[in-house]
Amino acid sequence: MSSESFLKEMQTIGEKFLLKLQRLPKADPVEIVSFCVVLLFIVTVLVLMIIACSYCCYSCCSCDGRPDHRRRKIQVRPTGH
Repeated sequence: MSSESFLKEMQTIGEKFLLKLQRLPKADPVEIVSFCVVLLFIVTVLVLMIIACSYCCYSCCSCDGRPDHRRRKIQVRPTGH
């Protein structure tokens, strides 16, 4: 997928979203609730992704951006008898 087609698809989705928001005050209660549920799901997924990425970055690097060598995993090798 080229970047131009991706941008066009994102623009189309954005336009549909804005149209849905404009029609929301006149919508029936079931449609409002379903829209809120979908919106809540999207926000939850985004927040969980941000938390996962920040945890991963924090565990690999310290806050100042340098790697924290104290947190590096040490491989344990079996001892021979």
